[in-house]
Amino acid sequence: MIVVRGTKKFLDRVGAAVPVHGLSTGALGDWYANALFWRPQVALFVNEKTRLPVFVPLAPAKSVVERLPAEFEKVARRIGAEGAALDAELVVMKDAVLAKTASRSILGTMNDFVHMAESYRWTTDDVDLVDLAVWLADTPCGVSSPGDAVWPKDAVRTLLR
Repeated sequence: MIVVRGTKKFLDRVGAAVPVHGLSTGALGDWYANALFWRPQVALFVNEKTRLPVFVPLAPAKSVVERLPAEFEKVARRIGAEGAALDAELVVMKDAVLAKTASRSILGTMNDFVHMAESYRWTTDDVDLVDLAVWLADTPCGVSSPGDAVWPKDAVRTLLR
C-alpha cells in the first residue's frame, strides 16, 4: 500500500483524505500529489524519498491515483530502473490511500517542479508527460547542506536495485 498525500486542490478533485496510521509499505515510501490546471489538466506526483516527479492526466479525477503506477513505470524504465525491485514496487502501488500533505519540503520541491515544467511547456507545442518527468528527474533536489543534493533519477535507481 502507498500513501498519496494530496494538496487541498488535489483532494478536492480526487477524494477525501483519511487518517493514516503508518507509512507506505513500498521501498519508495509516500507520494505527494497536486492538481495542475493546465490544458489538459494533469496531476503532479512527487515521491517523498527520491523526489521523482510523475505526471498523470487528471481526467477522470476519481481514477488518477489508480493510473499512477502505470505512469510511474514508464518514467522509471526510461531512467534505467528495472528488475524485480521495480516489479515489487508496482505491486505495492496498486493499493493506495489518500491523506493530507505532511512535508513542506516536498511541497517546495513540487512548486519548483511546477515552475520548471511551465517553462518547459513553452518550448514545445506537444508536451509528452513522460519526457517532462524524465527531464525534471535530472534536477538536484532537497539540498540541506553542500553535497547533500538528491538527483531523483539516481535515487530511484539506487532504491530499486
